[in-house]
Amino acid sequence: MPVADIRQSYEKNVLLEASLAATPLEQFTRWFNEALAAKVLEPTAMTLATCSAKGRPSARTVLLKGYDERGFVFFTNYESRKGHDLADNPNACLLFFWPELERQVRLEGSIEKVSGQESDAYFNSRPLGSRIGAWVSPQSQPISRAELEARDVELTQSLGDHPPRPPHWGGYRLKPDYVEFWQGRPSRLHDRLAFRLNDQARWVSTRLAP
Repeated sequence: MPVADIRQSYEKNVLLEASLAATPLEQFTRWFNEALAAKVLEPTAMTLATCSAKGRPSARTVLLKGYDERGFVFFTNYESRKGHDLADNPNACLLFFWPELERQVRLEGSIEKVSGQESDAYFNSRPLGSRIGAWVSPQSQPISRAELEARDVELTQSLGDHPPRPPHWGGYRLKPDYVEFWQGRPSRLHDRLAFRLNDQARWVSTRLAP
């Protein structure tokens, strides 16, 4: 089948103004819980889009590790490509795609590091192998598989069972000022309802053409 002929008709749900929550946090929580109930594969997976100081965009998948009225949190290596992008341009976009429900959520806003205490708490909750892995990988730098595995053996032995959090590893929080909820509909007449923060720091919702 030609790639151009691959199509999917979206017919599972609708998103109308009458059913929209008052705030994007409430609406996200509603949809996130429905994604969990539907056993969506990797419901916390989200595409993180960043942009370098020179304006070159890049995107990758990261995992949501918490959210509340302050924003949406993920953890990574500060010295990675995304870390350098965010140091130069602290604005980003997150995109959730839950195909089983034919839904997307897009969040745009400013981004900052979480506190050291928050990063320590999450780091210490991770499996031991993942904690050591944060030390092993010089993320985004060229490396051979043999070198990576050798570093893993060496650091597993030297760090022991209680490795501290690396100084180059921790969390970021995206504080959204724009959140869009997309629900697939037949004939590509999808529902797109977006929230924006106005000048009074209040959320205002709008329907967008698909």
